[in-house]
Amino acid sequence: MAFATIVSAAGMLYLAFAVNLLTALLAAITLASYIFVYTPMKEKSPLATLAGAVPGALPPLGGWAAATGHLAAGGWALFAILFFWQLPHSLAIAWMYRDDYARGGFRLLPVIDPEGASTVRQILANGLALIPVSLTPALLGVAGLWYFYGALLLGIFLLWRCLGIVRVRSRVNARRIVLASVIYLPALLVLMALDKI
Repeated sequence: MAFATIVSAAGMLYLAFAVNLLTALLAAITLASYIFVYTPMKEKSPLATLAGAVPGALPPLGGWAAATGHLAAGGWALFAILFFWQLPHSLAIAWMYRDDYARGGFRLLPVIDPEGASTVRQILANGLALIPVSLTPALLGVAGLWYFYGALLLGIFLLWRCLGIVRVRSRVNARRIVLASVIYLPALLVLMALDKI
């Protein structure tokens, strides 16, 4: 705990003095929301995954703030992509290991939803929402047309994997979502970097 406190404080001080105060503030919010909101919620509420998606999505917004010194629509688009991406990814992992999570005392959605109806709805809804959200960098002029079409194809690919668990709620289909999501995110970000405007 002492080590974690020291390195966290040192990291935020470094960001404040070497980068800017906004980036340091976003790092502090990320750290605090992860430690004091998401982590304790895992034992209490199935909404923990939703709460955990916030600190999981803040780092790219922090990167935007570090690069530009302010927050803008492009940074919020990155936040939204990471937010919506995490939900099918995390829920699929939680579905695969729901027995382990239950033994550990975590009340994640797949643990309290043993039949999986609500879990599958959330995976599908967020996989579907990710498609228009992932197109916003092109619509905002942050990325170009190649990115737009690539993001659309990647989104359809991930959604197709999400539809698999709608048809058959199985560990195999959950694993396919996880693998697809691990392919999706780096591919999307590489496309964005290559086709930035």
